[in-house]
Amino acid sequence: MRNIYALSQEELETVLVNWKFPRFRTKQIWGWLYDRQVSAFQDMGNIPQKLRVQLEENFSLGTAAIDIEQKSGDGTIKRLYRLPDGALIEAVLMPYQDGRRTACISSQVGCAMGCRFCATGQMGFVRQLKPEEIFEQALRYAQILQSKQERLSNIVLMGMGEPFHNYNAVLTAIGMIRERLGIGARRITLSTVGLAPKIRQFADEGTQINLAISLHSTEDEARSELMPINKRYDIDALMEACRYYSQKTNRRITFEWAHIAGQNDDLAEAHRLGSLLRGLDCHVNIIPLNPTAGFEGTPSFSLRPFIAVLERYGIVATIRVRRGIDIDAGCGQLKSKKEKGGDGV
Repeated sequence: MRNIYALSQEELETVLVNWKFPRFRTKQIWGWLYDRQVSAFQDMGNIPQKLRVQLEENFSLGTAAIDIEQKSGDGTIKRLYRLPDGALIEAVLMPYQDGRRTACISSQVGCAMGCRFCATGQMGFVRQLKPEEIFEQALRYAQILQSKQERLSNIVLMGMGEPFHNYNAVLTAIGMIRERLGIGARRITLSTVGLAPKIRQFADEGTQINLAISLHSTEDEARSELMPINKRYDIDALMEACRYYSQKTNRRITFEWAHIAGQNDDLAEAHRLGSLLRGLDCHVNIIPLNPTAGFEGTPSFSLRPFIAVLERYGIVATIRVRRGIDIDAGCGQLKSKKEKGGDGV
C-alpha cells in the first residue's frame, strides 16, 4: 500500500479524479487527515462508504508501528517505531509547565556522525528517512494531544540522525509540518553537529526556522575526539559558517553544550567559550550529559559558575530542563521487543 501522507493535495486530487470521484472530496479528505487528524479511514464521517473502502484498499495511514512506548512521571512519552523494512526510529513528546508541547523527532535511522557521547552515533548509519516518515512522527503526537484537546506547539529535530545529512528530505518534512499541522517556522528547531557548508546553504534558504549547533568543546583536538566531524569542519570553519548564518538571517543561534565532568566543565573552558562566541547573537543551552553505555563520561552539575563566566562575556546561557529521566528519554536508548526478549516496556 502507498502511504497517504506522502501525497500532496494535488496528487490526492489526481487519485480521486481517476477513481471518478468529484474534486471537492479532496478537500474533505485533507481536512480529516490533517485538521481532525483521524487514525482510520472509517472515521471520515462525510465521505461515502465506497470511497472509504477504496482508500483502505489502496493506502495506509502512515507506516510507523509502535514497537515500544514508555511514559515518564513528568508526562514525557517516548516511542520506538518500527518501519515496514524493520528499521527502528525514536520520537519523544515533552510537555512543559508553560504550556509548550514539544515533539523531538528523528531524521535518519541511526547516524553517520559517530559522536562518542551519543547513543545514536554509537549505532552507526542505516538509512535516510523519507519526508513522510519524518512528518509522521510529529503527526502521531499531534493526534495524541488533540484527543486531550491540546495542541502540538513545537518541533525539534534533535532525535536520531543528523538533519543536514538528509537535507532535502528534512526541509520537505518541515514544509509538511508547517502546512499540515500549522506549526510556525519559529517554533521549529533544527540541530546539527556542524556541517559548515549546509549551515551556509540553510542561511540562504531564508527561513525563520531556528538553528542549534552541537558544540561541546572549544578546542579542535578535544572536539574531534568527541565529534569526528570536527576533523572535516574544524571550529574555525564552523564559526565562520555561523557568522555567515547570523549576518544573512539576523537570527540567533543556539549552541548546545553537553556538560561532561572533567572534560568541558571547568572555568577555563567557560572563558574560552565566552571568547569564541563573543559578539555573536547566540544563546548557550547547557545540558548535563545523558550517560550512555558506549561512553565513559559522566554528567557535570557544576553549572552555575560556568554560566556566570559566560555572562561576563555578554552571553546568555541556560540549563536545559531534563525530561523523561526515568525512562532514559535520550534518543538511542530504547531497545526493540526482540532485543529485550519481551514487550520492552
